Amino acid sequence: MRDILPADKARRERVLSVIRERYRAHGFDEIETPVVEEYDRLHAGIGGDNEKLSYNILRRGLDADAIRAAAGDPAGLSDLGLRYDLTVPLARFYASNRAQLPAVFRAIQIGSVWRAERPQKGRYRQFVQCDIDVMGDDSARAEAELLVASLDAVAALGLSDASVRINDRRALEWMLDAFGFTADERPGVLITIDKLDKIGPDGIVAELRERQATSSAVDAFEQFLRRPQTREYTPYGERQIRRALPDGAPEEIVAHLVGIGEAVAAGTGRTDIPLVFDPFLVRGMGYYTGTIFELAHPSVPYSLGGGGRYDGMIGRFLGQQVPAVGFSLGFERLVDLVELGEDADAAAVVLVHDKDVPVVELVAHKAALIDQGSRVRLERRTKNLKGLLERSAADGYTAFATVAAGAPVGALEIKPLG
Repeated sequence: MRDILPADKARRERVLSVIRERYRAHGFDEIETPVVEEYDRLHAGIGGDNEKLSYNILRRGLDADAIRAAAGDPAGLSDLGLRYDLTVPLARFYASNRAQLPAVFRAIQIGSVWRAERPQKGRYRQFVQCDIDVMGDDSARAEAELLVASLDAVAALGLSDASVRINDRRALEWMLDAFGFTADERPGVLITIDKLDKIGPDGIVAELRERQATSSAVDAFEQFLRRPQTREYTPYGERQIRRALPDGAPEEIVAHLVGIGEAVAAGTGRTDIPLVFDPFLVRGMGYYTGTIFELAHPSVPYSLGGGGRYDGMIGRFLGQQVPAVGFSLGFERLVDLVELGEDADAAAVVLVHDKDVPVVELVAHKAALIDQGSRVRLERRTKNLKGLLERSAADGYTAFATVAAGAPVGALEIKPLG
């Protein structure tokens, strides 16, 4: 976890404001959920490895004897925890408030989440997620709205060359079944397939044999990986999807993926659909039930966001199934990548004054500039004026003026910084 200095905080807020504005333009409404959820909900077996990284909150009123008695039983010590993502809280929110929400609900949720990660560059124990979700729509329209809005948001941040890798967990399951992998083997096989970009086909086949997966299934999968057309993903369309899958892919899945592409093309106004079908995209969250996607940009080797369809989650809280699909932008990665100019809507002025200028005059000068729409900071003159101005510029100020005792209000000479 980390402190965020004023200039960095201002930069982060500018990025968030762009994301919010674009998502709202696409008809999404912002909500807020508590940072704390019930322990049982956070450990319901739907959060994958994130459940192991969650921060739990001790039950109130535990004494030493109770703690010793519950040793080795986290559920006996905790009844609450900090949220590790925004999807589980959203499912609970929807189940609790459905009567007050439209039939198809489009949500924006932006907030901090906590995971007991091993800290490293770009990976923190507290970080911000920016999610949009569509609940109540099982058609390709829901995925298309998410993808068009997200591509629009990152384009507004200056990343107009972004694209989305897309797959369907149902296609993955069907493919593994067609090759002959048993149901018990498939979770481990998916973990291995997820490493394809890192270790290549040879590494995948070697690891599957080390796992002692069904030999005939590994042979069939290896033959499939060696086909030239298997890795030919672009341009996005029905032909490319079918060529990238084994023969006989279910029509329903192919039609759904094709429909998403057609809708995204219409929504973005582009003839080159910014989607790439990747039959080996896995994504590890256990709650995904259909389409899955990851946001990519040619300037970086890692994803900038992702998501998928999780039709089974809300039913756990509501008692009836509700289709749902979501997309999460990797805010911490985005904020380090994009370059936004300073807020042009208002000047940011530093008033440098001598010690003898009366407070009444300083406040009057400041109020006059604020009334004109400026952001204003008062700074007493120091011997190192250059250093003071450089620090102010680093904090986002763009202009300065010197104030002497008796100077007429509204007549200061404003000069640019830098």
